Amino acid sequence: MVKALECEYTIEGNGKPLFLIHGIGAARDTWRFVIPELVKDFTVISYDLRGHGESQKPTEEFGLDELVADLELLRQKIGIEKAHFAGHSLGGMIGPAYARLYPERVHSLGILSTAAGRTQEDSDKVWAVVHAMEEKGVSNVLPALKDRWYTDGFLDKHPDIVERRLKQVINTDPEIFMNVFRIYAGTEMLPWLHEVKVPSLVLTGEKDGGCNPRLNQLIHDELANSELVILPELKHSILLEDGATVAKHLIRFIQKLTN
Repeated sequence: MVKALECEYTIEGNGKPLFLIHGIGAARDTWRFVIPELVKDFTVISYDLRGHGESQKPTEEFGLDELVADLELLRQKIGIEKAHFAGHSLGGMIGPAYARLYPERVHSLGILSTAAGRTQEDSDKVWAVVHAMEEKGVSNVLPALKDRWYTDGFLDKHPDIVERRLKQVINTDPEIFMNVFRIYAGTEMLPWLHEVKVPSLVLTGEKDGGCNPRLNQLIHDELANSELVILPELKHSILLEDGATVAKHLIRFIQKLTN
């Protein structure tokens, strides 16, 4: 039986409701460079996934179904009938899974920096990161990950933002972090993405190694109604490196649907 947990959340702005779903070892503050633009047009609901940020920590291992159930519980608690949803990385898997189960609750999806259709080589690479963290500890593998998340220019110019993100990962309970990383590594959306009929914006960075344009093209091809956008030069951490551009595309895409 799937058991939902209540998650801590923030509501800002006015307009059509838009839920924001963060990724592994992050929290709702990962949207801090995106939200200032979004709140001009939307009522933005950002929340901390279970075991992240200020949300309660589960006592048992959980999967994608539980993360979807948490989101539905949050929607019910706030009392929003139907909304737009956008998720980054693991959040980009939670969003489509939610829309598949609750299509009547979803106006549109933003599927940001995530993966589907991994080859065996792709899968082996992401599981290698999981196993390295299990063997060496999360903090000892993080330095390699930051080079996959940020461009060299951003690493040089914004060490404070990068350091804050790395501390956020380290401060996440290791069991929770590894639990969600395994969900991300083990989830394959391609067999069921065609069931997601809502309009969807598929967006990733040109140089995102794990969630690359090739995999996002596959997501776009499987969805019934989608648009694909590749952000030049960016890697995985598009929300922190260029949140304003992410917001611009979300706003444009949603407004195009409502005009």
